[in-house]
Order: sequence, then structure tokens, then C-alpha cells
Amino acid sequence: MRVLVTGGAGFIGSHVVEALRARGHDVVVHDVRDDPAADVRDPDAVRRALSGVDAVCHQAAKVGLGTGFGDAPEYVSHNDLGTAVLLAAMAETGVGRLVLAGSMVVYGEGRYVCSVHGVVRPGPRAVADLDAGRFEPVCPRCGAELEPGLVGEDAPVDPRNVYATTKLAQEHLAAAWARCTGGAAVSLRYHNVYGPRMPRDTPYAGVASFFRSALARGEAPRVFEDGRQRRDFVHVRDVAAANVAALEAESAPGTLTPYNTGSGTPHTVAEMARALATAYGGPEPVVTGEYRLGDVRHITADSARLRTELGWKPEVGFEEGMREFAAAGLRGD
Repeated sequence: MRVLVTGGAGFIGSHVVEALRARGHDVVVHDVRDDPAADVRDPDAVRRALSGVDAVCHQAAKVGLGTGFGDAPEYVSHNDLGTAVLLAAMAETGVGRLVLAGSMVVYGEGRYVCSVHGVVRPGPRAVADLDAGRFEPVCPRCGAELEPGLVGEDAPVDPRNVYATTKLAQEHLAAAWARCTGGAAVSLRYHNVYGPRMPRDTPYAGVASFFRSALARGEAPRVFEDGRQRRDFVHVRDVAAANVAALEAESAPGTLTPYNTGSGTPHTVAEMARALATAYGGPEPVVTGEYRLGDVRHITADSARLRTELGWKPEVGFEEGMREFAAAGLRGD
């Protein structure tokens, strides 16, 4: 199969390219890192890249929470306009298979259970509570403590920041394309991806990159809130394998199918920081009590659908992955 990988020179995309080639696929890389003219927002460049292609693996995106709402036009341009241009060119050229790099951020907060009211969905956390160090969401009906759980793909979506909103819009665009063209689309809703070639400390990097960059500078990783936020840290090679599985599987035409893509083993942010610092040789993390407005408290999802329907399973364990990440270099972009 000839596969176009947008963003194929990036962190996740480069691993996807390697995994596809290892399976014998012919890969076309479309990435502005390799060629400034290879902008996914350029219709002519995209049409040329689609020549002879059987499927598209769309990894190109602006990632991370950003630095404020002023970033909104840039996020929408890269993520949503870029996706719309790509899908329009796919419709024109007859390419009918898409795997989209989605994100678990579309859910907002994760799944919570109140001992009195059952499953509930707390709203965004109040600034006053965050300032006072009250980080845990409470039941919106009675104010009781909540027990976090795993989110399934059928859970309501509730994006809480600009990046999350653009990732959900990408899914809606892909679903509309599938309905209009009869194409088959899959969205892999990534959890917290980490591993070799992760971009170094930038405003748009993930928490694992921030911690690894601090350690490289000889500084203690700075853990926000109280460090008890639950996340699912999934290794980039496992994510690449999920992309290959999705591209090779038979997908339902005319629809978009979402798959949560995580390790299945939640860890707190503090646990991750400690594991990384230990593997690197220190210094120990510092819990700061600081917060970022727009961050969610707990988000871990059930990846059983991906395992069951596509036969995928993660291969890199948490401790093994953190040891490798501690020794790996970071990208400069």
C-alpha cells in the first residue's frame, strides 16, 4: 500500500513512517520540516503528494495547550484548515482511506462516579478552587468527592481549550468527508505520547518533554498542582503500531470510527516525573502547586475497542519506556 504520511518528519509521524516501511508499505512523507513548500494547507502541494496514494495517515498538526487564546487562529489554521484542504484534495483525487491523529483531549475531564449520583460530568474547575489548592472536581449535584475512571469512545465530548476544540473539529471534518465520499476514516485518540525524538521544552510540548528537558539542564522537574493528576502515558512506538493496524484493517465506509489509544495503565503525573528522574539520575521532582487554566484533572480512557477490533496491544511497559526516554535525545523543534 502507498501511504501519504502528513507530518511524517515529526515526533510521532517519523515513527509511523518507520513502522509502515517495516511492514513493506511504500511511504510518501509530506512535512514542512523536510520541505517548506509541503504545507498541508496548500491545495496544490497536497494534490501532488496524493498522486498514486492508496491511504493517508494525517499526523500534521500544531500540538499542545498553547500560551493563551491569542494562539487560536494559528491552531485553527494548522489543524482545521489544513485538515479541510487535505480532505478536499482526497475527495478530488479519489483517495478513500484516512487515519487521523486524534486526541483524548476531546473528552475534557474524564469519567467520574459519585457514590450518590453515579456517573457525573463535572464542569470546568473554578479559578478560586485552583488558587486555593482544591484541584479535585466534585459532584456537580451534591459537591461530594468523585472517583475517576476510564472513558469510553461513546462518552460525550467536551473540549476545554483551543487545541482540544481543533482536534474535535478535525474529527467532524473527517466524518463529513467519509459521509460525502464513502471513504473510511479512523481517529486514533492518543493519550500522553512520549518517547525518542520528542520535541524539547517548548510552549507546545507535552509534560514528559518538559520534565525530560529540565533534567537535561540539571533542574528538577516541576510538577503542577499536587501531582496526583491521572494520565495514560503511551510509548510512541506503540502509537505508531496502532496507526499501522488502523491502516491495514478493514474500516466501515462512510463513517469515522474513533479508537482510544493508550497503554491501559494510568499513572499520576508525579509518578511519571519520579520514574523519569530516577532513570535519568536526578534531581528529584518538585511539586509546585501551580496550575494551567484549561488543564483537566484526570483523563484516562479505555482502549479495549482498539485491542479487540484491530488486534493491537501496547508492547512497551511504563518503567522500560521511561528508562529509554531518559537516555534518548530530544528534538530541537
